[in-house]
Formats: sequence, C-alpha cells, structure tokens
Amino acid sequence: MSKISIIIPTINEANNLPLLLSDLSIIQKEGEIIIVDCGSEDKTIDVANIYGAKVFKLKEKNRGLQLTIGAKNSKGEWLMFLHADTRLNYEWFRKVNSVLEGDKNYIYYFKFKINNKKIIYRVLEIFVNFRSKFFKQPYGDQGLIIHKTTYLKNNGFRKIPLMEDVDFFRRLNNKKDLKQLNSPIFISSRKWERTNIFLQAIRNWHFRRRWLKGESLKSIYSDYYKND
Repeated sequence: MSKISIIIPTINEANNLPLLLSDLSIIQKEGEIIIVDCGSEDKTIDVANIYGAKVFKLKEKNRGLQLTIGAKNSKGEWLMFLHADTRLNYEWFRKVNSVLEGDKNYIYYFKFKINNKKIIYRVLEIFVNFRSKFFKQPYGDQGLIIHKTTYLKNNGFRKIPLMEDVDFFRRLNNKKDLKQLNSPIFISSRKWERTNIFLQAIRNWHFRRRWLKGESLKSIYSDYYKND
C-alpha cells in the first residue's frame, strides 16, 4: 500500500497541471498521483500521462464525483485532495510526511496563500486563515489530507457538482480534529482577477447561503458558472 494518494480533479488544466505535478514529483515511490478528469478538451490527459499519474475519465462535470472516484480507486493509507491550479513549496512533503505517522484522526489542510503579489490578496489571506483556524471552515482549494479510515467514517465527499467541500466539512464528526499545517499552498488568483475581490467574496457567500437554505444545487450551479 502506498503511503499517500494525491487526488486531483481536472478539466482543461493543461497550463496549470505541469506546475503542480512538478511540485508533487518529489513523492516518487512514497505515493501515487490520481487525476480524475471530466472532459478536458486540451492536453490535460497528455500532461498527466507524461508525469506518470493514474488517470480516470468522467463524462459529466461533477467535482464531488471526481473526488469520490479518486478516493475509491486509491491505494494510499492517506488521501490528499488538491485543486489543479495550486502550487506547493519545496519542503511540502517533509511537512506532510511528518504528520503521516501521527494521529490518524486528525485532518490537515495547508496555510492559504494567493499566488499574486498585490497587497489586496494579503488581506484575503489573513481573513481566510483566521476563518479556517478559529472557525474550522477551510475550503477545498486549501488542500485536504485525511486518513482513509477517517474519510470513510465521515462518509467522504458527496457526489455533488458544487460545494462538496463545504458539505464535507459540515458533516465532520469532530471539527476539533481539523489542523492547519505549517506549510503554504499557493492558490491561483484567476477566479478573483475577473471581478472585484470583495464582490467575489460576497457572491460566494450568497451561493453558500442559498444552498444552506435548501435551494437546489442545479440552479446554484447554473448561476455560479454562467459567466465562466
């Protein structure tokens, strides 16, 4: 059994994926990399194959399902979920490896950093890291490292196309087991560059509020991606 399985959902990430897979190449025989693609029309699959990742293909766009399939086909004792447009620093594996021998009940996530030098993003980083650490509300783009038994005990990700991370963290049996790693994950600023950063935050909050009030994910999904 591999020590860790790294699961990455993709769609048209040929520009970003080589950078992340290069960061991950340090694991070598310590783990495996699983790409679950939902219909890329660029060179995403070719990139994944070049780096020796295991590739699974879906026809529907559903990130919750992608993560579920990745976990189901993993061989690692630990699972690590990452978004394709993120980056890790040079010592990420040393930091992660130090916790893999520890308490299997803990769930880890990385410290939130944005891959952009604009000062406004430093404000967002402070807000997100405060929310994650003290209110136990990290999001999927911060990475998630979880032992497979703990993942299964909490019934994993639901097969939903949106907010699968919010849903999973809300269902955790014990949020006190959520811990921030002393290691950054660098998030692409692309989703904030198309609009005002505060307007985007309000927009995301509004979508979460609609979902928590019981609105169907189908209508929220349509609104979320209509401008993409």
